[in-house]
Amino acid sequence: MPPLRLHIEPWGTPSARKIAQAVEVLHGGGVAAYPTDSIYALGCAIEAKGAIEKIYRAKGMRPTQRLALICPDLSTASRYGQLSQTAFRVAQRIFPGPYTLVVPATREVPRGLMDHKRRTVGLRITGHPVAQALVTALGRPLLTTSAISPETSEPCRDADEILEAFERHVDVVIDTEQTPDQPSTVIEVDGDQITLVREGAGPLDGIID
Repeated sequence: MPPLRLHIEPWGTPSARKIAQAVEVLHGGGVAAYPTDSIYALGCAIEAKGAIEKIYRAKGMRPTQRLALICPDLSTASRYGQLSQTAFRVAQRIFPGPYTLVVPATREVPRGLMDHKRRTVGLRITGHPVAQALVTALGRPLLTTSAISPETSEPCRDADEILEAFERHVDVVIDTEQTPDQPSTVIEVDGDQITLVREGAGPLDGIID
């Protein structure tokens, strides 16, 4: 059975009815493909173990690789990541936006979702209205990973590219305009130390000297 494909206008207020359809799939343990302010992403509800396994298979991810958490706001993000003064200051600069912030995980993060060696977690607060509407309607963090084709290593920027790369692995695809062509910029903050992990869509001016 092909995945549900929902066309949602990218700007303004996303259709509440269609967002609710996508959220129903997520509540049911499904995998969604949706736009962000970097590239398209694959995601699921934080407790959906079967969906997490599908995402790992879809991308050919190693067990040591971790999914990030999309949160609706900084208050929610601080429940899952320990934000030092430096991390909080960085978060205020970069969110909402095309960034992932890696910080020490709190006890709210399930053990299987954090880096066990360093006990860190990646946090996102996206500025894309569709992704923001999804996580707000879901009512809890949305596990997420960049939709990069395991066959071509190319980023997926629209619904057609998602279906070509991941049709067998997703349950709902949100069809909107093309996204940018780079994944999120990943920044790690450990105490007062700020480290660039991956340069991507988010600019670095004023963040890392």
